[in-house]
Amino acid sequence: MGSMFDKKQNLAERLKFVHFYSQWVKSVPNEVWSKQQAEFINSLFENARNFQLDAKKYLKSINRR
Repeated sequence: MGSMFDKKQNLAERLKFVHFYSQWVKSVPNEVWSKQQAEFINSLFENARNFQLDAKKYLKSINRR
């Protein structure tokens, strides 16, 4: 059974996104993109605080695989 994951296509899509995003960052004022980045980073921290496992338990659970 073949994999449906195409590494070359994935890389091309990721590079396309990086190019698109870098052009967007260059085209908007710093206040706009920095506010968006701050909201994203804050959401990551909030998600980490709400995660049910602490880091030690999480690492222990994934090492069992």
